[in-house]
Amino acid sequence: MYFKKIFLAIALIGLVVAAYFAYYVYSAMFVPNTSFNNDEAYVYIESNATYDDVRALLEPLLKDMSTFDALASRKKYTTNIKPGKFAIKKGMTNNDIINSIRSKNIPVRVSFNNQNSLELLAGRIAVQIEADSTTLVRAFTDKDFMQKNGFNEATALGMYVPNTYEFFWNTSAEAFRDKMLKEYNAFWNDSRLDKARKIGLSPNEVIALASIVQEESKQRSEQPRIAGVYMNRLKNKWTLDADPTLKFAAYKLPKYKNTVIKRVLNVHKEIKSPYNTYKNQGLPPGLIAMPDITAIDAVLNYEKHRYFFFVVDVNKPGFHKFSKSISQHNQYAREYHRYLSKKGIKR
Repeated sequence: MYFKKIFLAIALIGLVVAAYFAYYVYSAMFVPNTSFNNDEAYVYIESNATYDDVRALLEPLLKDMSTFDALASRKKYTTNIKPGKFAIKKGMTNNDIINSIRSKNIPVRVSFNNQNSLELLAGRIAVQIEADSTTLVRAFTDKDFMQKNGFNEATALGMYVPNTYEFFWNTSAEAFRDKMLKEYNAFWNDSRLDKARKIGLSPNEVIALASIVQEESKQRSEQPRIAGVYMNRLKNKWTLDADPTLKFAAYKLPKYKNTVIKRVLNVHKEIKSPYNTYKNQGLPPGLIAMPDITAIDAVLNYEKHRYFFFVVDVNKPGFHKFSKSISQHNQYAREYHRYLSKKGIKR
């Protein structure tokens, strides 16, 4: 009788322990464990993150870290951290959360345009993916990579065609650069390459000219006409006389650091630089800005006409007046210079 009572007591204790364990397991796996009010929250887990790092990210988002810790250990997540951007939805259980941060890396949309140097581009990308700007610049300027793929310091920026792309947040600098090379090669499809050949320019030269067109006008409707002016000058072996190239050359000099040139003067035309298209015939060594796709296509599909000159239209801001003769151009230019003087713009 005594042993029977002991057996029953042990059995009851076992049942209580089993029930508690079952409840604990149930709580750890199947009870909602989020503490935020939004529909979902995101965590960004870095490539070298430890479980403690992940824990610090999750702690403000969860009600009970102890049950999460227990299940994470049981599912061996604590020793198998995955980097990336992950979603945690309101009402998720610990099991759901672990499954999400283990295998559901969410792509991010990376956008850029008008980044007129590799350094500026790196800064823009660094706020959108894990790689920092220093590492990105180092990848962008790797000489072996540039030489292998037909670029140099003057043309390297042209490899990055402005658009919106999908990447995983934890993409490395080298992986970002390598994918952008693939995107560049896809952009230069057979159709664009054929058009470039027909106008006698390489892709790098097209982009260099497109950067000038971009700086001259942001108006898509007149970009092909401006491109046509420059193509006429190239064909007739004229100097391009492109004011944006003078500004680019000037900004590289200490004298013009932290200044904005609003009016191109004769002194600028004397700057000694391969980018001074008033002194040097042909295209500059590389692009002077990051051209939009519209500007690139404007060069490839430039308007065929007989214009050789253009100047800002003071009556239609953002647009230009085009001329076939120097006399007509000078008339428009005088009108423009009077306008600048009236506005008090002297340099």
